[in-house]
Amino acid sequence: MLKEYTQEQFWKFYKKLPQELKDALFSEETGNAIYDICKRNEVLEKLGEISECIGQVLLGVLSPTEFQKILEEKMELGLEKSKKIFHEINRLIFSPVKYSLSELYETEIAGVAPPSEIEKPPQKKIPKSDVYREPIE
Repeated sequence: MLKEYTQEQFWKFYKKLPQELKDALFSEETGNAIYDICKRNEVLEKLGEISECIGQVLLGVLSPTEFQKILEEKMELGLEKSKKIFHEINRLIFSPVKYSLSELYETEIAGVAPPSEIEKPPQKKIPKSDVYREPIE
């Protein structure tokens, strides 16, 4: 499930990313969020593994849907703890870049509609003539 990548492969994936994901991958805020989440959930010993998985999601090589399974099974965190950690990571790290992630994976992320549906302007209704009003003239 979790695959090892060489530095060359990493940079090849990185070059194809949208700027928003590049920024998120190396941002101090992302690193601080990962540390805080691991500390809150008492899994600091898994910090490196969790960071690596998050990096792979942001690179586009590990789908967000597989991410929770890896937390639960490979890292042996258990169902409840892995759900809690996944929801925090989703809220603090993946949600701010959800549109770029959904374009990268071409799927819906965390129940959010694809950007093409959200960005459509609302249709204006053309008022019909009101039969109850008298003409002004």
